[in-house]
Amino acid sequence: MFPFSLVIVSGLSGAGKSTALKVFEDMGFFTIDGLPFGLVHSLIDLFKQNAFKQYRGLALGLDVRQLNAKNNWDEFVANLKGSGIDLELIFLEANEQEIVRRYLTTRRPHPLSKNGLGLEEAIKKEKEQLAWLRDRAHLVIDTSFYSVHDLRRTLQEKWLKDKASGFRVHLISFGFKYGMPLEADMLFDLRFLPNPFFVPELKPLSGQDKFVQEFVYQDEKSKQFLEYLKNFLSFLLPLYIQEGRFRLTIGFGCTGGRHRSVATAELVADFLKQKQYLVSIEHRHLELG
Repeated sequence: MFPFSLVIVSGLSGAGKSTALKVFEDMGFFTIDGLPFGLVHSLIDLFKQNAFKQYRGLALGLDVRQLNAKNNWDEFVANLKGSGIDLELIFLEANEQEIVRRYLTTRRPHPLSKNGLGLEEAIKKEKEQLAWLRDRAHLVIDTSFYSVHDLRRTLQEKWLKDKASGFRVHLISFGFKYGMPLEADMLFDLRFLPNPFFVPELKPLSGQDKFVQEFVYQDEKSKQFLEYLKNFLSFLLPLYIQEGRFRLTIGFGCTGGRHRSVATAELVADFLKQKQYLVSIEHRHLELG
């Protein structure tokens, strides 16, 4: 039995195929756009090997440039079923006015415009040529009034049963004196917390040491802040997941990036792991501090 999902994404040019493939890539699929139709079976055979076991599935882009698929489609699907492979075909479309608007915005040529057709003629011609594929689709999505996030949510709801399973939180501790992490989605300035730097026996240690963590969060206001922070993240992270985010980077900064920021990042990491989030942690300036 084929252990992966096989999804073919097709539809009208400008309806969102490239965006959809990026969503599948974010969901852990191996994605290829524009693969010659005759090579699909060879790719599937490769996918049966263990070298591709880290992928959730295979998502292929199919468009009007691969019209040779029409003559071989029914045989192709029959062969897949004979091999125990379930195929799901998505067809993306949008109204003509919206597709025209998108092409005028991106200023890219329509695939059929090289045949001497104007944009509106090319859109109508493509719709005719792909009508057979639309008729065979398992899911037709009209993206006329979709944002990128709407399309992402639609695909996630069907193919990513547990959205949280693909969501990762990356925590960065840093020192303001060495510079803030540009990739952080949000930053917390922790320079209001008690500073172990001025305690001789704690100064050589780092926020990874339990004694430092206990010192930073020994008083009531510090403890209250940490509880507020945990409650804030407990409320916020599910909203990011619902929006379709796959990664959130949070920066924790103190003066030198060795004590308070490291301690907080470690404690937050432990808390999020207990809540079953995928967490990675980076102490950017620990040694410098």
